[in-house]
Amino acid sequence: MNRLIFVLLLLMIHLSAKAQEGKSAFDFLNLPTSSHINALGGNNISIIEEDVSVIQHNPALLGPEMNLQLNLNYMRYVAGINLAGATFAKAAGERGAWAAAIQYAGYGSMKQTEANGVITGTFSPKDMAISGFYAHDITDRLRGGIQAKFIYSSYEQYTSLALGIDLGINYYNPDNQLSLSAAFKNLGGQLKRYNENRDKMPWDFQLGLSKTLDHAPFRFSITAQYLNRWKLPYTTPATNEYNSSEEDDITEKESFASNLFRHLIFGVDYIPSQNLYIALGYNYKYRSDMKTYGRNFLSGFTFGAGIKVKMFGIGASIAQQHVGGTTFMFNLMTNISQFIRR
Repeated sequence: MNRLIFVLLLLMIHLSAKAQEGKSAFDFLNLPTSSHINALGGNNISIIEEDVSVIQHNPALLGPEMNLQLNLNYMRYVAGINLAGATFAKAAGERGAWAAAIQYAGYGSMKQTEANGVITGTFSPKDMAISGFYAHDITDRLRGGIQAKFIYSSYEQYTSLALGIDLGINYYNPDNQLSLSAAFKNLGGQLKRYNENRDKMPWDFQLGLSKTLDHAPFRFSITAQYLNRWKLPYTTPATNEYNSSEEDDITEKESFASNLFRHLIFGVDYIPSQNLYIALGYNYKYRSDMKTYGRNFLSGFTFGAGIKVKMFGIGASIAQQHVGGTTFMFNLMTNISQFIRR
């Protein structure tokens, strides 16, 4: 097993190095698969939950406590984009666990045109990722995990295949309910290109912290993402909505404060019991990326809740990054072992 992981790492590093020639592809890999994490700002790598949907954000969150757990997810994203998937986990002894997942992104039907604008038909672009996971308890408080994923993409006549890998580690102290995580995401590269150009994977290095208060049912989280680069500039219209010019100038904005906060995601959970949570998140990058004069006050905020009833767990979240685009996400979780015992 150690030799296999070592070979996979060498392959991913080699592919990642070759993929730096072009722009990033497969950005759907950065979209949330957990409604709970979506409610916490769209990304979190450190919350400790017996919820197998969180492992696609950090494979080190997988553990034997998720044995025979099945999770289904669906997201109605902006512009009619639909994302759906399933995740299943199985314990591997007392200190390890395996898991498998499939994730699909469909972008609806689009018109197919020639260069002169003549419509010749329609096509339906899509992305898909099939993943395998393994996690192991290194010590009683330290756990490491790995996710390997095979990625397929089809945009009309252009198709691409890629291999990706996520590496994660988590430290959790149950005495003070402190969780610290680090993750390398989307290392790898294309096996088959769309065309003659090679696109790079949207790889990222992330850090996360979650802390539950000692005498109150609140858990606070901070996630730092895109740590492989400091500058995260964004564009914004230069004129105001009352300007009578035919078109607005677009300016690029960047400052120390904006770069700092575009790296950070803040989240808080209210957890009155093990069977209920209410979550709120704030993602400044969401807010600034979608900056328009018609931006809603709630842009950048995310909300969600989840409840467990007998053999099932249900979670839902909502976000309005833009006044014209509300996203909704839903998760359904169950443990197959409970059906077997019945």
